[in-house]
Amino acid sequence: MTLKDLIYPNNPKRRDEVTQLHQQLLDCMAENFQQTNKLILSLNKHLQCQLNPTEMRRSGTIKENCDIFIKSMAEIQQEVQKIDGQLRSLLEPTHYQKLHELKGPETQKIEIAQKVVSVILGKATSTASAIIVKLISSNVTTVIINKLVTLLAQISASVLGTVGVAVLGLGIDVIIGAILGAVERDKLEASVKEYETYLAEFKPASESYQEAIVSVTLKLEEMFQ
Repeated sequence: MTLKDLIYPNNPKRRDEVTQLHQQLLDCMAENFQQTNKLILSLNKHLQCQLNPTEMRRSGTIKENCDIFIKSMAEIQQEVQKIDGQLRSLLEPTHYQKLHELKGPETQKIEIAQKVVSVILGKATSTASAIIVKLISSNVTTVIINKLVTLLAQISASVLGTVGVAVLGLGIDVIIGAILGAVERDKLEASVKEYETYLAEFKPASESYQEAIVSVTLKLEEMFQ
């Protein structure tokens, strides 16, 4: 144990806490990337989209990975808007409006799209298109995605954004530097507070996002079995 650890005995514990919180943040981000790639694969396979898979940069910073994820989500939403545009052009205005606003069962929405679009696009594709637009463009899912993207942008702009993704393998001193015990204590306490603040929102937002994406992906796969 170093002299500064003897004088400030809680610092090692604080380092461990920062390390654990950092890992929790990475775990959430990694799962978000994984689920997003499953959606991308499904969209490319079944709806002939041309989206590139996204991947965490293990040698990058948290900011770099937040930016990568945000860019990927923007590309997916653009594809969905393109599909929505196709539905708009193929459906009667009243049917298109009902597709988005109808409060009845989901099957009714699908039937509306199928009646007009299936002859042109094929039944499976028209059904998938209707579900994708409904699920990803719905108010609930849009709020979930926007909240996650907003949180990622905030994390990216924070002090945490400068921390390397692979920092755990290098030791927590990469974050705090070789500094005096009192300064280290203050920086560790500030880091713990910042991690906890963001994780309190980021973890549930990530879980909601992952559930929404799993729902979309499963429905797509079910349709093409």
